[in-house]
Amino acid sequence: MPSHHSEQLLRELHASLGLRKRPEDVAQLIQNLFAARKAVLDPATATALEKAAEHSLHRLWHGYTSMLEDFARPVGAQRQLTRAATLFAGVPDLPADAGDDPAAIESVIRRAGEEIHRQYGENDFGLDRLNRAERAEAGIGEISKRQYNKRFRLLRRMEAKLARLVHEQRRREVTITGKGAFAHTLPYDLFAADPDTAAFIAYLTARTHMRSIFTNGKQRRPYDEVADALFQRLRAAPEQTSWYAVAHVHPTAEVLGHLSDEDLVRLLVRWNRFLREVAELLEDAWNRCRLERETMIVRPGNDSSTWNQAAQSWGTARAHWFALLTELGQEEILDRLCPGKVPRLMAADVAYWHRMSGGGLHPDTHVWAELPLPWEVLRGEKDCPRSLVEAVCARHGVDPVAGGWTAPRPAAEAVRFSRTPELVHGVAVADPLMASALRSAGVFSGRGKRAAAEEWL
Repeated sequence: MPSHHSEQLLRELHASLGLRKRPEDVAQLIQNLFAARKAVLDPATATALEKAAEHSLHRLWHGYTSMLEDFARPVGAQRQLTRAATLFAGVPDLPADAGDDPAAIESVIRRAGEEIHRQYGENDFGLDRLNRAERAEAGIGEISKRQYNKRFRLLRRMEAKLARLVHEQRRREVTITGKGAFAHTLPYDLFAADPDTAAFIAYLTARTHMRSIFTNGKQRRPYDEVADALFQRLRAAPEQTSWYAVAHVHPTAEVLGHLSDEDLVRLLVRWNRFLREVAELLEDAWNRCRLERETMIVRPGNDSSTWNQAAQSWGTARAHWFALLTELGQEEILDRLCPGKVPRLMAADVAYWHRMSGGGLHPDTHVWAELPLPWEVLRGEKDCPRSLVEAVCARHGVDPVAGGWTAPRPAAEAVRFSRTPELVHGVAVADPLMASALRSAGVFSGRGKRAAAEEWL
């Protein structure tokens, strides 16, 4: 039985799967967990963990980071629920977290609507309101027109708020999944069944949750020497490792080879469903403002945040989907259905930086521009077999296998550990206190806060 202290540490690690804690701080928690369990660490793992943990906030003199350690959360409807409780007799005071629960909000709207004889979804202010005679006939003639309108408007606003909340919660879920795959959905019992498994998943997830850096080169790879050292411990004790849990975030052929066909199919079904959900988000973003597909450079009016979040989620889901199909021996599906990759939108200044440094558009952009749109492929409106993808890749000098267009990417080699930088709108800043000052001044934000910036600088 784990001690109370080690269980507390495991729960902290499990909670980190849905947060944005620095990998260094997760490494410190892992060190503490192994110490609490009196685990004997091999020299490679001990050295790698210490290399990361020595930069944790627990050991730094300021113990501070300027960056939020959580993904942005949508604003709930607690204020509207409180107002409804004062206007409607049948609405009780609800706990604070009810404002984040769409089911609770909808229940309140329906219950409150009964008091003024309003059906859910009747939001037309001109057609759906009751006049004086209709209110009297409904038995609510004692409510004045002003009070009735006040209640009607509130319920109409609450329905609009509910729709926005559901959309933003789904967008947040897509963002987290795009970064860390399905790690954040792991139940605690499965996650904590093996401490070594928990340590690897928590650290690698923290690495995948890192923010992108403003650069004209490649982003840092999540799988580093610390993750590799933790993974070697799993290899050393395969019978104790929860490989199904590991597959939620690290779907290499080696990991998937430990899973039963039933577990593989279960994951495939989940990723297939998620792939289609993301395709709908991409289509919605595309229809709201057509993108410059040949360059994928941001233009005025483009919702680059929504597109890029959905594009990253598509890439993550597609990679898992390809890996699972391959492990199940169902690659022939790709002969008929091989949806392409989706690039992110690139800021114009980054594109200019690429050109000035001798680069240009990534060849994948040209491949994407020629293939059918992913949502059209998934709906069966357009054909995109593997042969088509291979032909387009050949036309633009892209290796379809190494580039991940027609097959899972090979397992990544471990990169050297590097400290998590303090970022201000993607730009690395050495000191977290200076980062806070620059962010408050609007530096690097592109919002023209030059005067405030000059005061700080």
